[in-house]
Amino acid sequence: MFEFFSSLAPVWQAFFASLFAWGMTALGAATVFFFGGAGKSAMGAMLGMAAGVMTAASFWSLLLPAAEMCAALGAAPQVPLILGFLSGGGVLFLCDTLFARAHPQSCKKRTAMLVFSVTLHNIPEGLCVGVAFGALAHAPSGAGLAAACLLALGIGLQNFPEGAAISLPLRREGAPCRRAFFWGQISGAVEPLAAVLGALFVLCVRSALPFALSFAAGAMIYVVAAELLPEAENRSAAAAFTIIGFALMMFMDTVFG
Repeated sequence: MFEFFSSLAPVWQAFFASLFAWGMTALGAATVFFFGGAGKSAMGAMLGMAAGVMTAASFWSLLLPAAEMCAALGAAPQVPLILGFLSGGGVLFLCDTLFARAHPQSCKKRTAMLVFSVTLHNIPEGLCVGVAFGALAHAPSGAGLAAACLLALGIGLQNFPEGAAISLPLRREGAPCRRAFFWGQISGAVEPLAAVLGALFVLCVRSALPFALSFAAGAMIYVVAAELLPEAENRSAAAAFTIIGFALMMFMDTVFG
């Protein structure tokens, strides 16, 4: 199986690897079928878990790699990181304002915000997978292929709680389980497309990744602060599981990232 995979062109390798990451997002979103009738304490815990996961991902999966990419490119990290982070938060603020005017006190706003922010997070992740496999065309080696596969594996493992971070809060808003699952998994659908683009345009994409990663981080932090934690009725459970969610994602990023 590995020999067949290694014989594929880098674009196809990136595509199939990112399909695994999308599948893990769908698997995480499927947890909504097991927690559909959760009470206030359980929902507070789930919202806290989602907030912790997204906060940790914004640093360990986005900002820190963006800074490392800047160093590898020989560029100062301050401008792309700060500009990207503020731009991501600013775009979400504008979207929040527009959605609030169009659908005041409606779960449609929260649905769009959650899906949009996590989708933004998944785009640069897909690009990272594409860049990793696309680079093999210039320096093919067994070790390089193994490293690219490990990166895809790590991103896939991280996507499991991210799928739940969308589907579970949507279920709390009263969305049917199937609809919550659909929106949870669809946020990962952009990864295969982004991975193919990353493999095709590896040189150009590499220079743009620090800004893109920081942009996604700013968007995620805005959603945590504006949408997730304020909605938790049981704040003690939300606070405790925010710490647990952060620790979980930190562990996964430091071990598999």
